[in-house]
Amino acid sequence: MKDLKLSSTGIVLAIIGVILFSAKAVLVKLAYNYNISSEHLLLFRMLFSLPFYLGIVFFNTSSNPQQVGAKDYLWVLFFGFVGYYLASYFDFLGLQYIKAGLERIILFLYPTLVIIISRVFFKKYISSKQLLAILLTYIGVFITFWGELKFEGSSNELILGVSLVFLSALTYAIYLVGSGWLIPKFGVIRFTSLAMIVSSLCIIIQYLIVDRGNIIDYPLELYLICIAMAIFSTIIPSYLVSAAIERLGASNFSIIASLGPFSTIILAYFILSERLSLLQIVGAGVVIFGIYIVSGKNKRNGK
Repeated sequence: MKDLKLSSTGIVLAIIGVILFSAKAVLVKLAYNYNISSEHLLLFRMLFSLPFYLGIVFFNTSSNPQQVGAKDYLWVLFFGFVGYYLASYFDFLGLQYIKAGLERIILFLYPTLVIIISRVFFKKYISSKQLLAILLTYIGVFITFWGELKFEGSSNELILGVSLVFLSALTYAIYLVGSGWLIPKFGVIRFTSLAMIVSSLCIIIQYLIVDRGNIIDYPLELYLICIAMAIFSTIIPSYLVSAAIERLGASNFSIIASLGPFSTIILAYFILSERLSLLQIVGAGVVIFGIYIVSGKNKRNGK
Protein backbone atom coordinates (compact mmCIF):
# COMPACT_ATOMS: atom_id res chain seq x y z
CA MET A 1 0.00 0.00 0.00
CA LYS A 2 2.86 2.33 0.74
CA ASP A 3 4.38 1.93 -2.73
CA LEU A 4 0.96 2.47 -4.32
CA LYS A 5 0.55 5.71 -2.41
CA LEU A 6 3.98 6.90 -3.48
CA SER A 7 3.18 6.09 -7.13
CA SER A 8 -0.10 8.01 -7.01
CA THR A 9 1.64 10.92 -5.32
CA GLY A 10 4.31 10.92 -8.01
CA ILE A 11 1.70 11.13 -10.75
CA VAL A 12 -0.03 14.08 -9.07
CA LEU A 13 3.29 15.86 -8.49
CA ALA A 14 4.27 15.31 -12.13
CA ILE A 15 0.99 16.71 -13.49
CA ILE A 16 1.08 19.83 -11.28
CA GLY A 17 4.78 20.41 -12.05
CA VAL A 18 4.22 20.07 -15.79
CA ILE A 19 1.28 22.48 -15.76
CA LEU A 20 3.26 25.10 -13.83
CA PHE A 21 6.30 24.71 -16.08
CA SER A 22 4.09 25.01 -19.17
CA ALA A 23 2.89 28.40 -17.96
CA LYS A 24 6.41 29.66 -18.70
CA ALA A 25 5.70 29.91 -22.44
CA VAL A 26 2.68 32.14 -21.78
CA LEU A 27 4.63 34.36 -19.39
CA VAL A 28 7.48 34.61 -21.90
CA LYS A 29 5.05 35.80 -24.57
CA LEU A 30 3.66 38.40 -22.16
CA ALA A 31 7.18 39.57 -21.30
CA TYR A 32 8.21 39.92 -24.97
CA ASN A 33 5.54 42.63 -25.29
CA TYR A 34 7.94 44.88 -23.34
CA ASN A 35 10.77 44.54 -25.90
CA ILE A 36 13.03 42.56 -23.58
CA SER A 37 15.81 40.35 -24.93
CA SER A 38 15.77 36.61 -24.28
CA GLU A 39 19.04 36.98 -22.33
CA HIS A 40 17.61 39.59 -19.97
CA LEU A 41 14.38 37.66 -19.54
CA LEU A 42 16.27 34.51 -18.60
CA LEU A 43 18.48 36.55 -16.28
CA PHE A 44 15.48 37.99 -14.40
CA ARG A 45 13.88 34.57 -14.12
CA MET A 46 16.92 33.13 -12.37
CA LEU A 47 17.91 36.22 -10.36
CA PHE A 48 14.52 36.24 -8.65
CA SER A 49 14.82 32.48 -8.03
CA LEU A 50 18.42 32.35 -6.81
CA PRO A 51 17.95 33.64 -3.20
CA PHE A 52 15.38 30.95 -2.52
CA TYR A 53 17.62 28.13 -3.81
CA LEU A 54 20.58 29.44 -1.84
CA GLY A 55 18.49 29.48 1.33
CA ILE A 56 17.28 25.93 0.77
CA VAL A 57 20.83 24.62 0.28
CA PHE A 58 22.02 26.44 3.41
CA PHE A 59 19.31 25.00 5.65
CA ASN A 60 18.80 21.59 4.02
CA THR A 61 21.08 18.63 4.74
CA SER A 62 19.10 15.78 3.20
CA SER A 63 22.02 14.19 1.33
CA ASN A 64 24.07 11.35 2.81
CA PRO A 65 27.75 12.43 3.07
CA GLN A 66 28.85 8.79 2.72
CA GLN A 67 27.03 8.45 -0.58
CA VAL A 68 27.98 11.78 -2.15
CA GLY A 69 31.51 12.16 -3.49
CA ALA A 70 33.46 14.81 -5.41
CA LYS A 71 32.50 13.25 -8.76
CA ASP A 72 28.83 13.55 -7.84
CA TYR A 73 29.20 17.30 -7.35
CA LEU A 74 30.92 17.54 -10.73
CA TRP A 75 27.93 15.77 -12.27
CA VAL A 76 25.62 18.27 -10.56
CA LEU A 77 27.63 21.08 -12.17
CA PHE A 78 27.28 19.40 -15.55
CA PHE A 79 23.55 18.68 -15.31
CA GLY A 80 22.80 22.10 -13.84
CA PHE A 81 24.61 23.68 -16.78
CA VAL A 82 22.96 21.45 -19.38
CA GLY A 83 19.47 21.00 -17.95
CA TYR A 84 18.39 24.39 -16.68
CA TYR A 85 20.83 26.78 -18.34
CA LEU A 86 21.32 25.46 -21.87
CA ALA A 87 17.83 23.99 -22.18
CA SER A 88 16.18 27.24 -21.07
CA TYR A 89 18.49 29.44 -23.15
CA PHE A 90 17.95 27.44 -26.34
CA ASP A 91 14.19 27.49 -25.77
CA PHE A 92 14.03 31.25 -25.15
CA LEU A 93 16.11 31.89 -28.28
CA GLY A 94 14.03 29.55 -30.41
CA LEU A 95 10.80 31.28 -29.44
CA GLN A 96 12.07 34.39 -31.21
CA TYR A 97 12.03 32.61 -34.59
CA ILE A 98 9.10 30.18 -34.59
CA LYS A 99 5.52 30.06 -33.35
CA ALA A 100 4.75 28.82 -29.87
CA GLY A 101 2.73 25.92 -31.27
CA LEU A 102 5.61 24.61 -33.36
CA GLU A 103 7.97 25.16 -30.42
CA ARG A 104 5.77 22.97 -28.21
CA ILE A 105 5.76 20.13 -30.77
CA ILE A 106 9.55 20.08 -31.12
CA LEU A 107 10.19 20.54 -27.40
CA PHE A 108 8.02 17.55 -26.54
CA LEU A 109 10.23 15.21 -28.52
CA TYR A 110 12.16 14.85 -25.28
CA PRO A 111 10.15 11.86 -23.90
CA THR A 112 11.51 9.76 -26.76
CA LEU A 113 14.99 11.18 -26.23
CA VAL A 114 14.81 10.31 -22.51
CA ILE A 115 13.91 6.70 -23.23
CA ILE A 116 16.56 6.37 -25.95
CA ILE A 117 19.27 7.82 -23.68
CA SER A 118 18.16 5.59 -20.79
CA ARG A 119 18.21 2.54 -23.05
CA VAL A 120 21.62 3.27 -24.58
CA PHE A 121 23.53 4.37 -21.45
CA PHE A 122 21.67 2.65 -18.60
CA LYS A 123 20.22 -0.39 -20.43
CA LYS A 124 16.73 0.47 -19.18
CA TYR A 125 14.02 -1.85 -20.46
CA ILE A 126 11.36 -0.24 -22.68
CA SER A 127 7.99 -1.88 -22.10
CA SER A 128 5.31 -2.23 -24.76
CA LYS A 129 2.95 -0.05 -22.69
CA GLN A 130 5.57 2.70 -22.53
CA LEU A 131 5.91 2.56 -26.30
CA LEU A 132 2.12 2.67 -26.72
CA ALA A 133 1.84 5.60 -24.29
CA ILE A 134 4.57 7.51 -26.15
CA LEU A 135 2.90 6.87 -29.50
CA LEU A 136 -0.49 8.07 -28.23
CA THR A 137 0.89 11.20 -26.58
CA TYR A 138 2.82 12.11 -29.74
CA ILE A 139 -0.28 11.64 -31.86
CA GLY A 140 -2.21 13.80 -29.42
CA VAL A 141 0.43 16.53 -29.44
CA PHE A 142 0.47 16.70 -33.25
CA ILE A 143 -3.33 16.73 -33.46
CA THR A 144 -3.47 19.48 -30.85
CA PHE A 145 -1.13 21.73 -32.82
CA TRP A 146 -2.05 20.76 -36.38
CA GLY A 147 -3.51 24.19 -36.97
CA GLU A 148 -0.32 25.85 -35.79
CA LEU A 149 1.86 24.32 -38.51
CA LYS A 150 1.71 27.37 -40.78
CA PHE A 151 5.17 28.79 -40.95
CA GLU A 152 5.91 32.47 -41.16
CA GLY A 153 9.18 34.23 -41.81
CA SER A 154 12.17 33.12 -43.84
CA SER A 155 13.27 29.51 -44.17
CA ASN A 156 16.57 30.41 -42.50
CA GLU A 157 14.72 31.66 -39.43
CA LEU A 158 12.57 28.54 -39.41
CA ILE A 159 15.58 26.22 -39.55
CA LEU A 160 17.37 28.21 -36.85
CA GLY A 161 14.33 28.24 -34.55
CA VAL A 162 13.64 24.53 -35.01
CA SER A 163 17.31 23.67 -34.38
CA LEU A 164 17.46 25.74 -31.19
CA VAL A 165 14.30 24.22 -29.74
CA PHE A 166 15.46 20.70 -30.62
CA LEU A 167 18.70 21.40 -28.74
CA SER A 168 16.54 22.51 -25.82
CA ALA A 169 14.65 19.20 -25.93
CA LEU A 170 17.88 17.21 -26.12
CA THR A 171 19.60 19.00 -23.24
CA TYR A 172 16.49 18.74 -21.05
CA ALA A 173 16.29 15.00 -21.78
CA ILE A 174 19.91 14.62 -20.70
CA TYR A 175 19.10 16.46 -17.48
CA LEU A 176 16.08 14.25 -16.74
CA VAL A 177 18.10 11.06 -17.16
CA GLY A 178 20.96 12.40 -15.05
CA SER A 179 18.69 13.70 -12.32
CA GLY A 180 17.03 10.29 -12.00
CA TRP A 181 20.45 8.87 -11.18
CA LEU A 182 21.65 11.60 -8.79
CA ILE A 183 18.48 12.47 -6.87
CA PRO A 184 18.69 9.37 -4.61
CA LYS A 185 22.19 10.44 -3.53
CA PHE A 186 21.51 14.10 -2.82
CA GLY A 187 17.81 14.05 -2.02
CA VAL A 188 15.15 15.82 -4.08
CA ILE A 189 15.38 19.24 -2.44
CA ARG A 190 19.16 19.53 -2.27
CA PHE A 191 19.82 18.24 -5.79
CA THR A 192 17.23 20.52 -7.35
CA SER A 193 18.54 23.55 -5.44
CA LEU A 194 22.16 22.87 -6.40
CA ALA A 195 21.27 22.36 -10.08
CA MET A 196 19.27 25.59 -10.17
CA ILE A 197 22.07 27.52 -8.44
CA VAL A 198 24.50 26.30 -11.11
CA SER A 199 22.10 27.40 -13.84
CA SER A 200 21.61 30.82 -12.22
CA LEU A 201 25.35 31.40 -11.91
CA CYS A 202 25.85 30.45 -15.58
CA ILE A 203 23.27 33.02 -16.64
CA ILE A 204 24.78 35.72 -14.41
CA ILE A 205 28.28 35.00 -15.75
CA GLN A 206 26.98 35.19 -19.31
CA TYR A 207 25.43 38.58 -18.58
CA LEU A 208 28.61 39.95 -16.97
CA ILE A 209 30.87 38.76 -19.79
CA VAL A 210 28.72 39.10 -22.91
CA ASP A 211 25.97 41.60 -22.23
CA ARG A 212 26.22 44.09 -19.33
CA GLY A 213 23.20 45.93 -20.72
CA ASN A 214 20.89 48.09 -18.64
CA ILE A 215 18.43 45.93 -16.67
CA ILE A 216 16.83 48.54 -14.38
CA ASP A 217 14.78 50.62 -16.83
CA TYR A 218 12.05 48.13 -17.69
CA PRO A 219 8.43 48.81 -16.66
CA LEU A 220 7.21 47.53 -13.30
CA GLU A 221 4.79 45.16 -15.07
CA LEU A 222 7.69 43.30 -16.64
CA TYR A 223 9.39 42.71 -13.29
CA LEU A 224 6.10 41.41 -11.88
CA ILE A 225 5.83 38.96 -14.78
CA CYS A 226 9.39 37.79 -14.13
CA ILE A 227 8.70 37.35 -10.41
CA ALA A 228 5.63 35.27 -11.25
CA MET A 229 7.76 33.24 -13.67
CA ALA A 230 10.39 32.68 -10.96
CA ILE A 231 7.89 31.53 -8.33
CA PHE A 232 5.25 29.62 -10.28
CA SER A 233 7.18 28.44 -13.36
CA THR A 234 10.63 27.86 -11.87
CA ILE A 235 10.91 27.38 -8.09
CA ILE A 236 7.76 25.40 -7.30
CA PRO A 237 7.70 23.11 -10.37
CA SER A 238 11.45 22.41 -10.18
CA TYR A 239 10.93 20.64 -6.84
CA LEU A 240 7.70 18.98 -7.96
CA VAL A 241 9.37 17.55 -11.07
CA SER A 242 12.36 16.21 -9.13
CA ALA A 243 10.05 14.60 -6.56
CA ALA A 244 8.01 13.04 -9.38
CA ILE A 245 11.12 11.66 -11.09
CA GLU A 246 12.22 10.11 -7.79
CA ARG A 247 8.89 8.25 -7.52
CA LEU A 248 8.16 7.42 -11.16
CA GLY A 249 11.51 7.36 -12.96
CA ALA A 250 12.63 9.63 -15.79
CA SER A 251 10.96 7.59 -18.56
CA ASN A 252 7.49 7.50 -17.02
CA PHE A 253 7.71 11.15 -16.00
CA SER A 254 8.62 12.16 -19.55
CA ILE A 255 5.45 10.49 -20.82
CA ILE A 256 3.25 12.30 -18.30
CA ALA A 257 5.02 15.54 -19.26
CA SER A 258 3.33 15.28 -22.66
CA LEU A 259 0.42 16.95 -20.91
CA GLY A 260 2.47 20.17 -21.15
CA PRO A 261 1.40 21.27 -24.65
CA PHE A 262 -2.28 20.92 -23.78
CA SER A 263 -1.93 22.89 -20.56
CA THR A 264 -0.07 25.57 -22.52
CA ILE A 265 -2.90 26.10 -25.00
CA ILE A 266 -5.47 26.19 -22.19
CA LEU A 267 -3.48 28.85 -20.35
CA ALA A 268 -2.93 30.75 -23.61
CA TYR A 269 -6.68 30.64 -24.25
CA PHE A 270 -7.51 32.29 -20.93
CA ILE A 271 -4.50 34.62 -20.58
CA LEU A 272 -3.56 35.49 -24.17
CA SER A 273 -7.04 35.03 -25.67
CA GLU A 274 -5.71 32.53 -28.20
CA ARG A 275 -8.20 30.35 -30.08
CA LEU A 276 -9.03 26.86 -28.75
CA SER A 277 -10.47 24.60 -31.47
CA LEU A 278 -12.37 21.32 -31.29
CA LEU A 279 -9.38 19.58 -32.93
CA GLN A 280 -7.13 20.80 -30.13
CA ILE A 281 -9.54 19.45 -27.51
CA VAL A 282 -9.59 16.05 -29.27
CA GLY A 283 -5.79 15.99 -29.38
CA ALA A 284 -5.63 16.84 -25.69
CA GLY A 285 -7.91 13.90 -24.95
CA VAL A 286 -5.51 11.56 -26.78
CA VAL A 287 -2.60 12.93 -24.74
CA ILE A 288 -4.48 12.37 -21.49
CA PHE A 289 -5.32 8.81 -22.52
CA GLY A 290 -1.64 8.12 -23.18
CA ILE A 291 -0.80 9.43 -19.71
CA TYR A 292 -3.55 7.23 -18.25
CA ILE A 293 -1.90 4.14 -19.74
CA VAL A 294 1.44 4.71 -18.02
CA SER A 295 -0.29 5.87 -14.83
CA GLY A 296 -2.49 2.78 -14.78
CA LYS A 297 0.60 0.61 -15.21
CA ASN A 298 2.20 2.14 -12.14
CA LYS A 299 -0.94 1.73 -10.03
CA ARG A 300 -1.44 -1.90 -10.93
CA ASN A 301 2.19 -2.81 -10.26
CA GLY A 302 2.41 -0.71 -7.14
CA LYS A 303 5.58 1.04 -8.26
